Amino acid sequence: MCGFCGYINDTDIQNEKIIKDMVNTLVKRGPDARNHYIDKNVALGHARLSIIDIQKGNQPMSKEYGNNKYTIVYNGELYNTSELRKDLENKGYSFSSNCDTEVVLTSYIEYSTECVNYLNGIFSFVIYDTLSQTIFLARDRLGIKPLFYTIVDSSIFLFASEIKAILKHPRVTPILDKTGILEMFGVGPAHSPRKYFL
Repeated sequence: MCGFCGYINDTDIQNEKIIKDMVNTLVKRGPDARNHYIDKNVALGHARLSIIDIQKGNQPMSKEYGNNKYTIVYNGELYNTSELRKDLENKGYSFSSNCDTEVVLTSYIEYSTECVNYLNGIFSFVIYDTLSQTIFLARDRLGIKPLFYTIVDSSIFLFASEIKAILKHPRVTPILDKTGILEMFGVGPAHSPRKYFL
C-alpha cells in the first residue's frame, strides 16, 4: 500500500511545505519514503511502501520520451506486469526499473488515456504530461485503490489516496453537511454516487 496526493492551478504551487504536509498525512500508507515533484502548475506527492525494486522504484517517477516528460504517482498492483512490459519492449520502449509503476507510466505514453484498458489489477494513479501541462487520473473499475478529489474556489483541483491529505491543504475547509451525516450513519464507509465532499 502506498499513498499519493497533489493539486493543480494553485497560486502557491511553488510552496513545497504544502505538498510535504499533505504527504506527511499518508505516512501509514507508505512509511519507507516520502517525495514530491513540483512543476509550473502541478504539485505531486508520494508516500511509498517499498516492495518491488526498492532502489529504483521511488515516486513521483518521471520518464522522458520524445520531446516530452511524464510524471506519475501510483498506488496499486498490476497482475499482468510482465506481459504488458514485454509488449511495450516489443514496441521499442526500454525500462530502467523492475516495478509496475514504470509499466503503468509507459503504457500511458504508448496508449494515452486508453492505457487503462490494458491494465489488469488494482490501482489508482495520476500522470502529469509536461508538454500539455495536463493530468490524467484513473483508478481500477471497482475502486479498490482509493482516489478522492475536490475543487476549491473553482480553480484548484486537489486529489489524494485519502481525504485527510486533501484536508491538509490550507485552502480546503472541511464541511460536514446533513447529507454527509446521513451517509456516515446510514451507509458507513461506502459513498453514495455524488461528490465525495465539499
